[in-house]
This record gives sequence, structure tokens and C-alpha cells, in this order.
Amino acid sequence: MPTPVNRKGVDLTAYPELVVIYLGMRVKTLAGLKTLFGLGPQIDKSAKARPDGLLHFENNIIFSVFPFHVGMRWYWRDFESMEKWTRSPPHREWWQRYLKDSGGTGFWHETYFMGGGMEAIYDDMVTPVGLSAFAPVVDARGSDFSARRRLRHKGDVPTQPEGVSERELYGE
Repeated sequence: MPTPVNRKGVDLTAYPELVVIYLGMRVKTLAGLKTLFGLGPQIDKSAKARPDGLLHFENNIIFSVFPFHVGMRWYWRDFESMEKWTRSPPHREWWQRYLKDSGGTGFWHETYFMGGGMEAIYDDMVTPVGLSAFAPVVDARGSDFSARRRLRHKGDVPTQPEGVSERELYGE
């Protein structure tokens, strides 16, 4: 006997500045397993703390064993909330450590905006994923160094956290 499908949609009018970000980490070396398993519980704890602007999160939604790869999806009220969180602890410390040493992993994120636009970054990814599987990949330097600039998002640019500016990382 057929079972009718109960289709539903969502009304997102209350979230005109909604931001959805997919993030993932792929293990490249044996040491990368330690990096990934060490960071995973910290990320989960951080999401469960519900930083201002985080509407919902889904961790471990992307998964493969060979190569070992996990990913997540987070929903933010707006870009400013997401950006503020990324520039504060604990995210800032994770990012500072990662940019100095990937710990045997590759990292990526893709960000999609309700009002239009998207941006992405791929760090030490050996095999293309997501947008990088079909679109030209460019160095994330200069005007493409930050998500705000890749998106060409208007508004005041917050002060870059110490230790992660392009000049500090690459001497530029």
C-alpha cells in the first residue's frame, strides 16, 4: 500500500540575513587523526554553548573513511554574528594554531548567504571538494584573504585578531 509523502517547506522570512556554513576536515597523515579527534569534542562543546547568533548546528553530517573526512553545517542569524564568533576564543585560537601547522589535515568551508552570495576557502586540501571540484581555485591572499572580502560584504571590517593577519602569516 502506498504511503503519501507529507511535504513541508520552511518560512525563512524571519531570517533575512541567514548564513549557512559547511565546514570539513580531511585527514592527510596519521598525525591528522590525532588533530581531528582532539578538535572534534572542542567544536561540539563550542556549538552546544550556543554563541550569540548561532541558530542551529549539525556536526558530523559529512563523513568518509578513505580518506577520513568529517564535516558539519552551522546556521547563523547573520554574517556579523558568525564573524564575531570566529574572531573570539575558542575559534580564534584554533585558527591561529591551524594556520601555523595543519596537524596533518586539510580544512575547508563554504558559506552561503540568504541575501545572495557565497564564499569558500580550502586549506591544504589534496583532493578538491565542493565548489573547488569545478570552479577555478585561486590563492586566498590580498583581497581574497578574509571571508568578508571574498564575499565583498559591506560594513566596517573588524580588527584582525593578533597572529592571523596575512602579514604575520606570510610576511606580506
